[in-house]
Order: sequence, then C-alpha cells, then structure tokens
Amino acid sequence: MKLKQYQKESLKTLRRFFEEARITGPKPAYEALTAEPELAKRLKGYAAGYKPIKALPEVPYVCLRLPTGGGKTILAAHSITVAKDAWVEKDFPLVLWLVPTNTIRIQTAEALKNPRHPYRQVLDEAFEGRVRVFDIGDFTQITPHDLRSNLCVVVGTIQTLRVTNTDGRKVYAHHEMLEGHFSTVSPNTPGLERTEVDGTGGIRFSFANLMHLHRPLVIMDEAHKAGTNLSQDVYERINPSACIEFTATPKGFNNILHSVTAQELKDEEMIKMPVVLDEAETWQGAVNSAILKRAELQEYADLDREGYIRPIVLFQAQKKGEEVTVDVLKQHLIDNENIDPVKIAVATGAQRDLDGIDLFKPDCPIEYVITIEALKEGWDCSFAYVFCSLANIRSSTDAEQLLGRVLRMPYATKRKEPALNKSYAKLVSKHFSEAAVSLRDKLVDMGFEEGEAEDNIEAEQPGLDDGLFGRQTRPRPTMTVELDASEAERKEIGGVAPGKITVSAGDDGKTRIEFTGVPKPKDEKRLFKTAPERLHGVLREKLDAFKAQHADDLAPAHLGEEFTVPRLMAHVQGELVFGDTDILMEYHDWSLANYPARLTKAEFDIVETTNTFEIDLDGNHLSISAADSSEQLSLDIDVDDWTPNSLVRWLDGKVRDPWIGQAELLAWLNDVVTHLNRDRDIPLSQLMRCKFILARKLNEKIRGFRQMERDKVYQMNLFGPEARVEVSFDDGIRFFDEMYFDVPKYRGMYKFNRHFMGPDEVPTFDSKDGGEEVKCALALDALPGLKYWTRNVSRHPNSFSLPTSTDKFYPDFVAVMEDGHLLVVEYKGKQLSPEESRDSREKELIGQQWAKASGGKAVFVMATMERGDPKEVRVQVMAALGR
Repeated sequence: MKLKQYQKESLKTLRRFFEEARITGPKPAYEALTAEPELAKRLKGYAAGYKPIKALPEVPYVCLRLPTGGGKTILAAHSITVAKDAWVEKDFPLVLWLVPTNTIRIQTAEALKNPRHPYRQVLDEAFEGRVRVFDIGDFTQITPHDLRSNLCVVVGTIQTLRVTNTDGRKVYAHHEMLEGHFSTVSPNTPGLERTEVDGTGGIRFSFANLMHLHRPLVIMDEAHKAGTNLSQDVYERINPSACIEFTATPKGFNNILHSVTAQELKDEEMIKMPVVLDEAETWQGAVNSAILKRAELQEYADLDREGYIRPIVLFQAQKKGEEVTVDVLKQHLIDNENIDPVKIAVATGAQRDLDGIDLFKPDCPIEYVITIEALKEGWDCSFAYVFCSLANIRSSTDAEQLLGRVLRMPYATKRKEPALNKSYAKLVSKHFSEAAVSLRDKLVDMGFEEGEAEDNIEAEQPGLDDGLFGRQTRPRPTMTVELDASEAERKEIGGVAPGKITVSAGDDGKTRIEFTGVPKPKDEKRLFKTAPERLHGVLREKLDAFKAQHADDLAPAHLGEEFTVPRLMAHVQGELVFGDTDILMEYHDWSLANYPARLTKAEFDIVETTNTFEIDLDGNHLSISAADSSEQLSLDIDVDDWTPNSLVRWLDGKVRDPWIGQAELLAWLNDVVTHLNRDRDIPLSQLMRCKFILARKLNEKIRGFRQMERDKVYQMNLFGPEARVEVSFDDGIRFFDEMYFDVPKYRGMYKFNRHFMGPDEVPTFDSKDGGEEVKCALALDALPGLKYWTRNVSRHPNSFSLPTSTDKFYPDFVAVMEDGHLLVVEYKGKQLSPEESRDSREKELIGQQWAKASGGKAVFVMATMERGDPKEVRVQVMAALGR
C-alpha cells in the first residue's frame, strides 16, 4: 500500500526525532524539533513541553496525531522500521502493540498475522518475511529463537497490563514454559520481579519480566485513553526502549510530535468532505430526507465509471424505552417509506445482520444499516454516505464513531461528480445552528481542529449557514421563477446545481426554481439541457434580466475566462525540457565513485570503554551498551559470522538511493568498510555493533553528495554562462474556474473585489485574518491597472511553481494587468533567520530569471512590509512594473 504524503511526512518527523534523540536525548530533541517554525505551525499549540515517563526519562515517548480516517494502523506498522533503524538499532526488535479494546486486539492481531493484509505486508517487506505475531494470550508460545531471529509483535490491551495488584494476572504470573528465556540471566539482574511477594526468591518467569529484559518498542493505539498513573507504572514494569503513540484526540499528557490536518486527508482523497448538514424537526422528516439523498446519490453513482458504488444510509436509532427504537424505525422504513426489507440490515448487540456480509459486492442488496451504539471496531464500509441520527448526538458517545463511518472515501479516490465526494448528515433539530454546533463538536471529538470542522460543515439548504460559527458572509442575490413542471421534471432540474439552484413544489402545484447567486455559464448550460424545451423561453427571459441586474456578481473565471502563466524551460543536450531540478538531474551523469569512500575521525569514530562503545559522530557523543542483558540473549551471534562482506551486504540494504545502481553502491560501501577496518584499524566487531549508526552516517554522506550534484546542475542549466532558458506558454500553468474547488475558502473581514474567482472563492491564507499575507493581498486588490489576481496555493497540483536547488516553491500570488502583463508576487516576512534569508534569496534569483526569460511579458516581485503597511507592497510592485 503506497503511503500518502501526510503519512510520509509524519514518519519523516518521527525519524528526525529519533536520530536527534540518539544524540541529545528525547527531551532536547522533542523541544528542538517542535520549535521549528514549520512544525510549530503544524502543531498549533499541541506541543506544550515534553513530559517524560517519570521513571524512564531517557526513553523516547512521543505521539503522532491523525484525524479519524487517516490510516493510523498502517502508519504504526511503518513506524516500527523507523524506530528500529534510528533508535532501537537491532535487526529484530520486540514490539508490544497495545490497543484499547479486546475487539480491536483480535482484529489487529488477525490483520498482522494475515500475509495478504497490507499491515503484515509492510512488516514482511521490512524484515524479509521474518515476522512472528502473537496475541498476548499466547505469549507462552514465544521462544528464544523467535526473539533472536524474527521481528516479534505481541498484540494486547493496556488493561491487561494496567493493574494495581498484579496477583492473579496471567502476564505477571510465573510460567515454567518461559524458563528458557531466563536460563542465562543473572539472578541479581535489577528491575525483575521475584517469585515471592516480599521480593525474595528467584526471578519470576513472567511475560512482564520477559518484556523488561528485552525492552520492547511500544506501539500505543488510541493513546488518549492510556494516560493514567497506572499506565506509567506499566511502562516502568515492561521497561520499553521507546513508546510511539497514535491518536486523533490528544490529551495534555500526550507529547504530540506531528499533527495531520483534515485538509491533508481531504487532499489525499482519504475522506469525503465537507459534511453536508440538513436538519428536520421530526424524526420522520429526517428519515425521509436521508432516503431521498441516498436515491439522489445512487443516480450519480450509476453514472460513475470509476468503480462500483452503492450509497448506504447509516441510521442511529434510539435506545429501548425511547420513541424511535430499532424495531420502530425498521417498521417505518417498510410500511411508510416502502423500503424492501432485504435492503435493510440491523447491526446491534442482539441482531447481527451484517455478519458474513460483504457490502462491497455488487450483488449485495443492503442500502440501509440501522444501529444504536457504535458499530464494532474496524467496521469499515466506505459506501456509507449518509449518517442519520434520530438520537440526541450531543449526548451520544457513539455518534462520533458512527459519523466517522461515512467520512471514508470509496477506493480512496475522488469521483468526478462532486456530490460523491461529500458526506451527509441528517439530524433531528428545531434549529440549524443547534444541529451544526452538535455536528462540529462531534467532528472535534474525532480529531478535527475546531476551525477545520467549521469550514467543512455545509448547509443542504442554501443560506442556512450564513453567519454560522461567526463566518463573514456576503449576501447573494436571489431570484425565484414559477413554472408548470411535472414531479419527474422537478427532480431532473433539482440535480443541476445543488445549493445554487433549488427546486420545490409550491402549495398551488407549481414548480418553484430558486436561484441563489447568478448561475455560472456551465450551470446555466446544464439547466437548459435538463429543463423541458417548453420552459426555455420564460427561463431565458427571467435569467437574462437577473444577470443584467447583477452583472458585477460573476467573476472573470465564472464567465469562462482563463489565463496561462508560462513555465520555465531549459535547453539540455539539444532538448527543451521543464526547468525542474529533478528533471535536469535525469540528464546529468554522476558517479558515487567520484566521491571519497572515507569517513574521517571527526565524522565517525569508536572508542571502547569497559561497558560501552562511545561513538563520536560529527562531534556528538553516542553510547552503545556492549553488554546489555537483553542483547546478550537476543544477539548471541558467533563472531565468526561477522565478516567485511556481511557488513557490506547489510549496509547495502540500509543505504539505498534510487538513482545509484547496486553494483556502484556495493563497490563504494566495500571501499568504506575497508578504509574503516584496515586503514583506520577499527575492529570489525565494533563496526558490527555500531552498524545502524554507520548506516545513518553513510546515508547522510550520500544525500550530501547528491545535493552537491543538484546544486551544480541547477546553477549550470539555469544560471551558467552556457545556460539557455526560456518560457513556454504552451506548457504553462492554466488558471481556470474551480481549479481550487477542494481548497478551504477565505471567510474573513475583507472583501476582495478583483479576485479572479470572485470574493467568495479566495483560497484561504496561511496567515491569520489581518496578517501580513492578507495585507499583501489587499495591496494587490487595490493596485492601479490590475485586471485580476488570485492566490497561488502552495503544493496544489494545479498551481504554478518555480524550481530551487532542493525542491520547488509556489509564489503566493499571480495576477494579470490590464495591459496583459503577468505579475507574480512572493511575500517574505520581515524577520528571517539566516537559513530563511538564503532561501528567499534563491527564490528571488529564480523568479527574476523566469521574468527575464519571458521577454518582458512577466514581472516577478519579492515583496515585504517593514512597517506592516500594504502601501509598501504597492510601491514595490509599481516600481517593478515601471510605473
């Protein structure tokens, strides 16, 4: 399973933390990383000081935050490899995987044991199939050989270990079957529980003592449920090497290292957002609305050619003794809504209609699922589109779990029809705002930021969300047209532009078409294609008058206008290619053999003391225990097996670069090992003991070599004397209506009159409302001679970018002047670190090179505000334009 970008970023941060902690310790490493501007911005206050495990302050203890639907379990599987290489430094670590409930324990263990499951495939690939998975109830089956030769994963619950009195608990009891694990352990080994209550007697052959000896890597799922003093006691008893926690809803005791936003999940097509909310005053009204919505979505799904979808409604009934029980709801569906009983499944503790059913099969008839409380953990059918709660969701602890079931995107792939990329909530409430607040609170409980939750709640009925959550809303013009149309025709017209064109039946039987805002040309075209021809005349007359009255309401993009920002190109080896550093590297030959296979004493050195190896790594001192009790047991390897060739082969598996051939890498690694062992006289046994740190250093060296080559290629092809650069409009970046449909929109205090996509479709800014970036936009909006401008959203696939030697950057704003000139503006803050200043300088140089290559058709400005006054930006831009 290919990782999403946000998952890669989470693992990258985790690896950096472990590598830094290896040098400075967990607390300094955590505080240094979370203070970095980019990570601090991402954490948004979650990082509130490192809180160590009280009895084990040197044990790394961090948490990764991902909202519901973010794929925490697959990330946990990958994190084992990260911790192994960057911290644990054993070929086959022991892992204790803790989950909150027995149901999840069973499901997780089954998934990890199944060779065809993605979780297990991650581990098999990393450990070459040498993986053993145990349910915690089967721990007596673990053998010393298992621990020596395989990754061993034990799946259990924190409750199994978390007790005040350990008497009678199987995991703390003496088991003769575990004797082999303790046969060579000194009876005086500290930290191990004894057979007698008073601490006397021999070592207790218990699971807890086995963990304490081998120092497991702990993976903790739903970590917000584990933060008690008893949990701290558990950690002290099992003596972990590191703890990696995962949660959607962190508590104060979780050391949040990396946080993922809902927008990132949405961008990666993992979840259906926004949630379209509709409220009804009666439960019957909510049920009917859910059924109609399912039917509408089914029509869209039938036209979808990207994979079979059968939208499902998930009903939350009330508990026994209340009005709308499971039986009452099911009978209502059959008697009053004419739903075939075959299409209804009940999933409660007493009735399990879903057991053994594959909801993804095209021949499965189920369209409605009724439950009361949370569905069993792990129930996951992305066909669930509509959540209809007949209970009070504010007081329901199960609503958030049920709501999470309708957020998952089918096949994790965005559909062409926008309606299939949203989820739907139908709630019983007298007031929309009350329902919206309840829904927001549940989304927050699921791990969404409050602002994210508010941004992703949309009203089914236009205008109902005006002013909701303090949004700054601008009134849109409306028009109602009354026509004679049949019910079938009404239904057809109603699907043209949901939220913009609303169709209803009046009391007099006439069809009412209400327009909210002036329709875009594409919506107008769909309307006339759908509406019966006999209605075209009156529709055309009314619409023309409406459009004439509100001519300024449609932005240039809505009228079909487009513009292109040319792409930077370079002539390389007789070809004209994109001026992208990654592409330029494809035309550049370089060899690792051209770089020295050497590590100086200052870069890497080993000093053996009585009980440890001390490694000097770029002036930093790391220690490796030479006689750790668990290492004696699990790494009982004959030194005769340690040869230079075996070390080179092992390094080949760890030091990988997709652009370097294996033969070339093996030859270079062989020279490195020969140099260290023969020329610098470092014993092979010491190199083997320190191989993980050696691999890390060599990876760093190779990355440095590659960056030197990138710097060379970048300068030579884009700035050098022989460089031939130009721009191409044919291969340029096209700006068009709805190119940022999936990006949150600005809802602040300012109205931007000349935004290309209109004042209501300005992509949100990185800074707060009234911040420097917003002020820069205000300066552009008021610029003399401006035709229109737009935000250029960073990292968006539709956005314009320019290359840097390390990556690429996305200028903040793109504009078109009345005289046809293109204007690209990058805003830089006034207080920059030296590194940020170098970065800004590189951006300015490539921006000016792009503008120069345009032959006067484009201008690039690196703008700043020393006094926070937008007029400063205006002066800088006008000067660049020569005005």
